[in-house]
Amino acid sequence: MIDTHCHVDFKEYNKNRNEVMGRAKDKLKAIINSGASLGGNRRTLNLQKEYSGFLYSTLGFHPSKASKADQSIIKQALDEINENIDLAVGIGETGLDFHEVTDINAQKRQINLFKTFIKLSEEYELPLIIHARGAEKKAFEMVKKASSIDNVVFHCYGGDAETAELIVLEGYHISLSTIVCFSEHHQNLAERIPLTNILTETDSPYLSPFKGIRNEPAFVEEAVKVIAEKKSISKGEVDKKTEKNAKKIFKI
Repeated sequence: MIDTHCHVDFKEYNKNRNEVMGRAKDKLKAIINSGASLGGNRRTLNLQKEYSGFLYSTLGFHPSKASKADQSIIKQALDEINENIDLAVGIGETGLDFHEVTDINAQKRQINLFKTFIKLSEEYELPLIIHARGAEKKAFEMVKKASSIDNVVFHCYGGDAETAELIVLEGYHISLSTIVCFSEHHQNLAERIPLTNILTETDSPYLSPFKGIRNEPAFVEEAVKVIAEKKSISKGEVDKKTEKNAKKIFKI
């Protein structure tokens, strides 16, 4: 199994990160840690050195942060992404979050930065990792215009089934997180989305499948179990196919 989206660089793991990574290594082939800020990109690159061959990095800037960050910080983040692009397996996370950010001007800042990241994905021929919440169709329409991007991942997708079908028809991938363990909506998505277009993730430290316990990459197994149950196939089949999908997209 591969956790294709997590944040083990976050401070929530500072006290026992080695233990968390040890449990991940026991169960998983790899994890992909997603940079979500200037500092986050730096931290994930440091972790990639420490856990070489197991932890891989995507470099980006979270849309909610883009709404309020100083332009000099965003510029610095983009400069450092360009400088370290050879160390990244993907661009993101990036995208649009109109659920959390409702101010029109702030949304425009998100859109402008998302356009920049789409261009980076095109230029460097790297997968684009999209955070889209309350703006799934808008994000899809924007990235579809950039037809040269082969690998697009809608991470932790929670939009409607109709948009999911459009995403799949375009050949893009949808990543189902551990939220599938307790969300009926996400379980319905798991039933409808073809396994060839599914990736698995935890988005840890968020969305734990266990009440009162912080999420971590090893728990991606719980998402695999539920997807298998909803599709009436074996856990091994889901494991094998989603791992194959991840390896192909991220070239790991």
